[in-house]
Amino acid sequence: MLRSMSSHDLLLDRARRHAGDFLRSMPDRHVGARATRDELLAALRVPLSDAGEDHVSVLDALAAQGERGAVACPGPRYFGFVIGGSLPVALAADWLTSTWDQNPGIYATSPLVSVIEEVAREWLLELFDLPRQSSVGFVTGCQMANFTCLAAARHGVLRRVGWNVEEEGLHGAPRVNLVTSAESHVTVDVAMRYLGFGTRALLRVETDGEGRMRPDRLRRLLENLSGPTIVCAQAGNVNTGALDPLREIAEIAHEHGAWLHVDGAFGLWARTSGTLRHLADGIELADSWATDAHKWLNVPQDSGVAIVRHPEDHRAAMTTTAAYLVQTQGVERDAVDWVPEFSRRGRGVAVYAALRALGREGVAALIEGCCARARQIADTLRDVPGVEILNDVVLNQVLVRFGGDDELTRRVIAGVQQDGTCWLGGTTWHDLAAMRVSVSNWSTTEEDAARSVDAIARVFSGMRVGV
Repeated sequence: MLRSMSSHDLLLDRARRHAGDFLRSMPDRHVGARATRDELLAALRVPLSDAGEDHVSVLDALAAQGERGAVACPGPRYFGFVIGGSLPVALAADWLTSTWDQNPGIYATSPLVSVIEEVAREWLLELFDLPRQSSVGFVTGCQMANFTCLAAARHGVLRRVGWNVEEEGLHGAPRVNLVTSAESHVTVDVAMRYLGFGTRALLRVETDGEGRMRPDRLRRLLENLSGPTIVCAQAGNVNTGALDPLREIAEIAHEHGAWLHVDGAFGLWARTSGTLRHLADGIELADSWATDAHKWLNVPQDSGVAIVRHPEDHRAAMTTTAAYLVQTQGVERDAVDWVPEFSRRGRGVAVYAALRALGREGVAALIEGCCARARQIADTLRDVPGVEILNDVVLNQVLVRFGGDDELTRRVIAGVQQDGTCWLGGTTWHDLAAMRVSVSNWSTTEEDAARSVDAIARVFSGMRVGV
């Protein structure tokens, strides 16, 4: 077993060299994985030894398979999902986070991370221009951010009718009306399952041609409901990037006494840009918001953010106490009050580092740059005969269809993935097969976008010739 600091130095230096090699390969490497599951298993499924193995050899073995088994998600031409890369300062801060090995569940176990996350909370609320009294929890991703916010919503709407769901549970509770968009993200459905509501209870509101909730249909639905109600809107449709008309939705929801939650996994970041802010007009009127920092802030994975206008409902839904815990319930921030976990890593550290390094202008430039590259890709592909852009490109999402044919579109997607110049995925949009391009990486340049379009057009052309 390693015990000496010199051994730490040896392994950390080794890891740094491997990491450096991986990052330097990003601009030109094949974007998809280059090894199959069977090949990776053959290399990694070794017998577990009795005495252990040389630590440097273990690290080298992992790095070797990372070279061929890891997808180049941190690279500039990964467009498969809304997955950002890692800003160098955020990656370095994340390394520090692992080195510090803090458990920030309560202030007593890590005053450092408690204060860092307290400041990061203030900066996020300022950046998004949301109510400054709002509480913030740093969670794994938007799945748990939606869960956390909707747990607060569940507590809030039931508290107003005299029911304490944390003490009494849902059995015998007043029925809660659950209203979502017909095109809400699957994480909203999953959060409802986790909260004990189930998905059959969800009332779906029709959407328009870009996937935005229709306020007239929402109004009509709410006029026929009574009792506790939660409405879930969306800032950033997973396919088109479109944002629901949030001001109108908020006004309708509040007329009926409903709690409005906004799933803003990536669309909330439009609030940081002077040129895009209008798309999220009215979002500040909601009662809770969920977003991901590992999407558009480009910090490492495992970084979601849950924001709630009503801290008392948020705390009541999340907090836990025990006689052995040293909890302040005062000035100091105990993270366990705001998230579903107790033991976790200091997620807010990388967020703090990214925000401090970028500043307001840097965050806006990052978001605007990704949107500009998405428009570049759409505009260039639109000029290719046989290519159709299916959506209005308002943020970073582009939907592409080839030859007006589902099967051909799917073949082009597979061919581009195999080509390796870029990586993107497929989807079904209003019953049509489509290529889905998501531009979310801080390092994507005009040249990267152009290279990717050339590869897509080349693959498409080759298949048309084959036909």
